[in-house]
Amino acid sequence: MRLLRLWPDESHFDFMRFRRLTFPLSAVLSIATVLLFLTVGLNFGIDFKGGTLVELQAKSGEANIAEIRHTANGFGFGEAEVQELSGQGNVLVRLPLQAGEQGQTAVMQKAHAAFDAGYDFRRTETVGPRVSGELVQSGTIGVVLSVVAVLLYLWFRFERELALGAIVGTLHDIVLTVGIFIITRIEFNMTSIAAILTIVGYSLNETVVVFDRTRELMRRYKTIPTVELLNLSINSTMSRTVMTSISSSLALLSLVLFGGEAIHGFAIVMLAGVVICTYSAIFVSTPSLIYIGLMLSGAKSAQRDSGLAQAAE
Repeated sequence: MRLLRLWPDESHFDFMRFRRLTFPLSAVLSIATVLLFLTVGLNFGIDFKGGTLVELQAKSGEANIAEIRHTANGFGFGEAEVQELSGQGNVLVRLPLQAGEQGQTAVMQKAHAAFDAGYDFRRTETVGPRVSGELVQSGTIGVVLSVVAVLLYLWFRFERELALGAIVGTLHDIVLTVGIFIITRIEFNMTSIAAILTIVGYSLNETVVVFDRTRELMRRYKTIPTVELLNLSINSTMSRTVMTSISSSLALLSLVLFGGEAIHGFAIVMLAGVVICTYSAIFVSTPSLIYIGLMLSGAKSAQRDSGLAQAAE
């Protein structure tokens, strides 16, 4: 019985020819993400900016969004954000952060007084300024330390050229993942940090698989051209890459469709992250070795020529 082949065993597809397109594309997307981050910013959730979040379920089965927004804005606590969820009559109301515990308590008292008659309170969350500040600090430190640890692992795991290529790919994946949050306006909260760290791990896994094969082929074929070597590395691991990407995407797609609102944003970002990491391992990390290798070779040649000149003098 012949097993299913997701990628031909003897494939010789030329992936490296696309580098002249994918490199400028990734550069433009990365720069655009940085600019959007500085100008538009992330849609921080209640975890990071504080405030009160209330999830309402209409008793009649149908929620009046305009009326809820008008009522919440009339509380006198600032502009409220009202979002209709996927469930029928299910609404999410975010109210701005108030000073002190008494301010936050007053928000909940007015919310219950205004909505108890027509809505059930399914969920309430209140985060004060101190807690939100601590969460921002802890989340930032956690992400930075995790990324630094991954980059150090890559530096010691591979030779210098391969390590630099892996670092380029990992940073590329992090930046574009943040871009997904900015463009879609998915709420950025503690779950989002978990999504970013998971994507970093997935990116690392994809890159290590390809680069392990690259290093193995470098020892086996010592005179093969760089472009041909990299194409051979990708083609020989493509069956595994396709299998991993498809299985991960199917699992995440089921979470997007049936996982509920609590993990909906996380699942969307993870699904986009799998696509980004797969693209990056093939069209960013691996092709970057061509340019990194040329640069290092040129630098070594220059140092050797400089040393010979000094010896001659």
